[in-house]
Parts: sequence; C-alpha cells; structure tokens
Amino acid sequence: QLQFVESGGGLVQPGGSLRLSCAASGFTLGDYAIGWFRQAPGVEREGVSCISSDGGSTRYTGAVKGRFTISRDNAKNTVYLQMNSLRLEDTAVYYCAPDFLDCIATMSRTPYEYDDWGQGTQVTVSS
Repeated sequence: QLQFVESGGGLVQPGGSLRLSCAASGFTLGDYAIGWFRQAPGVEREGVSCISSDGGSTRYTGAVKGRFTISRDNAKNTVYLQMNSLRLEDTAVYYCAPDFLDCIATMSRTPYEYDDWGQGTQVTVSS
C-alpha cells in the first residue's frame, strides 16, 4: 500500500511563503506522478498542482498558477510545493497523492476518486 507523509504547513501572513513536502514511505516515489490537493472546511477537495514521475511536466490550477511551484527530488523520495504570495483563500489542509493518470486526475474538475489519503498538513493564511 502506498504511504505518503505531508509536512511543512503552518501559520503565515498574507503575502508570505511556505514550502510543503510530500515524502514516500516504503516505496519509490519516482514511479508515480504526484498531485497536491487541498480541502477547506465545507468544500470538496480540489487538485492544485501535479508533477510527472520524472519531473519533466508540471501543472497548476488557475487559482495558484504563478504563485506555487511544484518540484521533486526522486533521490530524496520527496515532492515539494513552494507556495509564495499566499492569500487568505489558500487556507486549507494540503494533501499529496499518486496520480495514476499522469496528472489528468489531479487537474480534473471532478473530485479525485482516491481512498488512501494521509493526514495532510494545515496551511493557515491570516493577518
């Protein structure tokens, strides 16, 4: 079974930055495209970014494009999400998950049908 651990969240002021990490446990992260998702209270989980297994292709939802950067270091078995110019509406729990459809599932406007979510990491943007 795939195991992911998210970290790096916290409290930040508007305009600030955070870097989230997604680490693999017990398997090779580089075998998969990886998506970052977020969920705020009362709303559905949404995909925000995705990176191909080799790091050669990245995708972003319009709400974060130009502010967030996804990257990966397969030697460290880790995927990152650098978040700059954070806004109040970025407040959510952030999760990572494998995307078995080469990022198509992550960027779909319908919820990702995945059933093994981790605990996520809380990002709170507040002044």
